[in-house]
Amino acid sequence: MENQDIMVMYKWTAKEGNSEALKAIYREVESQMKANEPGALKVQCYFDETSSTLVVMDLFVDAGAVGFHLGTTAAGHFENLLQIAVPGEFLFCGDVPEAMKQAAIGMGLKATFAPRIFGFERSLSH
Repeated sequence: MENQDIMVMYKWTAKEGNSEALKAIYREVESQMKANEPGALKVQCYFDETSSTLVVMDLFVDAGAVGFHLGTTAAGHFENLLQIAVPGEFLFCGDVPEAMKQAAIGMGLKATFAPRIFGFERSLSH
């Protein structure tokens, strides 16, 4: 059975003076995802101080978990984020159903949908 996980990578660039507010919103997003979204497997946030850009990598168990996130946590923060930051491209990596593609586009996201074609994963023993 093909692995159905979906990775979503994207960035927000804070408007002038809003870097800390952007980080604060994402601390809340991360906390909510951890508490309320069992289908969210991994969340990693990175911040480039030079360009005030937050880079986010979310890993979801499947498309249903992505949809749940978009309809709950993401929907609850999206308007506030648009006030303080400019969204970059959203990369949906994995098999995303057509309805979800339309929903992402409907949110005004610059989205790329790329099914997995090959790769490998290495497990490091600690």
